[in-house]
Amino acid sequence: MKYRKYGNTELEVSSIGLGCVTFGREIDEETSFTILDRATERGINILNTSYYYGDGSSEQVMGNYFSARGNRDKFVIVTKIHGDLSPSTVFKCAEESLQRLKTDYVDFFEIAFDVNTPFQDTLEALEKLVKEGKVRHVGCNNYSDNQMAEALQIQRDNGFSTIQSLEAIYNLAMRGIENKVIPFCEKENIGIISYSPLGAGFLTGKYRKGKATPKGARFDVKPGHKNIYFKKPLLELDGKLEEISERTGFSRVQLALRWVLEQPIITSMLIGARNTDQVDQAFDAEECGITQELIGELNDLSKSNMDII
Repeated sequence: MKYRKYGNTELEVSSIGLGCVTFGREIDEETSFTILDRATERGINILNTSYYYGDGSSEQVMGNYFSARGNRDKFVIVTKIHGDLSPSTVFKCAEESLQRLKTDYVDFFEIAFDVNTPFQDTLEALEKLVKEGKVRHVGCNNYSDNQMAEALQIQRDNGFSTIQSLEAIYNLAMRGIENKVIPFCEKENIGIISYSPLGAGFLTGKYRKGKATPKGARFDVKPGHKNIYFKKPLLELDGKLEEISERTGFSRVQLALRWVLEQPIITSMLIGARNTDQVDQAFDAEECGITQELIGELNDLSKSNMDII
């Protein structure tokens, strides 16, 4: 396991992080505890959740785990909110997240973008949480470079704590952040947490347009993913990835995960899991003998997807 400094903070996080969206929504608490134990054993120290995952069940399961194991201090916890970002909602969500997580603070509190609330108001609310010690660092979720620039300008003009993290989708099929977002984050030293490295399962080959979706799979739980991935260039990528897998003997999962892990700008790659095997497969990808030549081939194969956001 590699550990990387997160933005301009004092924190170091594991190159593989655990996304906790499945907890309480797709798997029960006992299974979630087993996955968290395995992640801990393997050196994962960053856990990513949201106020809205499973209507709060993800945070609740995590809080119960920290209470049962007495290990909250071993983790960097990231949670987030979206939708209404008025100050009253920000404070309400933060307090309720802390209660569910059974902790006095979160390491990163991320926000999406709310066109209905003045940016200044939301950022002032976040600064209050930082000063109260309830939030250590501020982050953003799926921001453009312009949105991050606007946030940083307001924060610097007012002497606020600045954005230190960006959470964004990034995989072989979805490389849009490479155009402007990644260069901006490099310039400002903003750490990037990438999510959905397997494209919600699309890059594993389990989904085929026109065929039944496996029951309980991510495309079944969240059917909207089909509209994202069932597009001509991505379906063509799917076929080419299958060819490379058959030719090289590496699984599609190994190829897709390892490609993300090789990207130096990515501070931590989030994986989701319904069982411990899905935790282990990320480490298998990190440790398998995929060459830099093959990484380059995958890079060339999916370059056109830099236009897909």
